[in-house]
Amino acid sequence: MSLIVLGINHQTAPVGLRERVAFGADAMPRALAELRAMPSVREVALLSTCNRTELYALADDTGDALADWLASHPDSGDLHAYLYRHSDADAVRHLFRVAAGLDSLVLGEPQILGQVKEAWAVARSAGTLGQHLDRLFQHAFTTAKRARTDTRIGANPVSVASAAVRLAQESFARLEDSTVLLIGAGETIELAARHLVEGKAKRLLVANRTLAHAQDLATRHGGVALPLTELDRHLAEADIVVSATASRDPIVRRTQVAEALSKRKHRPMLLLDLAVPRDIAADVATLPDVFLYTVDDLERAIEDNRRSRREAAREAEAIIDLQTARYVEAVQASTRHEPLKRLRAHGLHSRKVALEKARAQLAAGRDPHEVLDLLAHTLVNRLLHAPTVALREAALTGDGDLARATDKLFPPLPEGDAASNDDDADA
Repeated sequence: MSLIVLGINHQTAPVGLRERVAFGADAMPRALAELRAMPSVREVALLSTCNRTELYALADDTGDALADWLASHPDSGDLHAYLYRHSDADAVRHLFRVAAGLDSLVLGEPQILGQVKEAWAVARSAGTLGQHLDRLFQHAFTTAKRARTDTRIGANPVSVASAAVRLAQESFARLEDSTVLLIGAGETIELAARHLVEGKAKRLLVANRTLAHAQDLATRHGGVALPLTELDRHLAEADIVVSATASRDPIVRRTQVAEALSKRKHRPMLLLDLAVPRDIAADVATLPDVFLYTVDDLERAIEDNRRSRREAAREAEAIIDLQTARYVEAVQASTRHEPLKRLRAHGLHSRKVALEKARAQLAAGRDPHEVLDLLAHTLVNRLLHAPTVALREAALTGDGDLARATDKLFPPLPEGDAASNDDDADA
């Protein structure tokens, strides 16, 4: 049985592939149920964000079946070439690095820890998280907190949203003179709105499928809320569009943008698509006067941030290595103690059964001395039955290891203290 991690992220796969294997919140319970139903899978959790989709599993094989399952949801036959796979200690280290933001597009970004916690909570709610993965994720949360507390990896955090706003500030569109259309009302759009207000954007429009959510966000940031159904009507007003929804299909299509450009007399538009799957159709980029950026394009925009955090990252990596070693050591110690736990559980069960039988005999009026004698007899027989059978089988098969182990566990008694073998036949 091994701990296995396999997945794809922004480093190994393009956004076009990542969006095909992204799992929305509504798809998670069914996906986890399918994974747990696989014969080789004991425990499983699924992490799916804009930049990664990963399976964490305790399984009886090397993960080939899990890789095939992921490649078929939906059919992504070329997925295997982009997958990374880690097992045991390397899998532990990978999760710790992910939770601490060391494997993120934006080094040290804080949102990923919340996303890892959400993946853990969903798996626990779905009943696919056992004690091993639960313990692993809990340790990951502690490790991530320590890395962020003891180093500057979390200082002045930069999110994908803030990187997008910085890109907008460095483009042709001056925020002070721009109308910005935000599509969506989730955490990423919330962060983008904050940065846009700090950058003194001239006007904010917030469009969302659920108008109440758009109104809440617009109220907090001094914007105007729109139902998503009015997107076509207001798209031409936007100098900058920032979109981040959970839609499986594009929300902004080429024909819509072309019409908006016509209304704008072909004044340029900056479109920032922060969603995976993408909200803005890829062919929008072919239109003149359009500048379209996806999460992958932000890689260049955040390189300065990455350089400034590398020293802190080295310190955080040392914490990750230490915590990985401690976790693996604790798991190995627990495994070494498992035979002792089983032996003690067997003894306690034998004691319980023998006592229940003795109490019933006393309640029936049987002589206490007889009951004590029977109690001792029953307890010895129950404790020695399985070892006796095993030793007899070992003698027949020539298994000397078991005999030598018995010599260590039960050294010979001093002369005169050896008990009678009369009970052997009953054991």
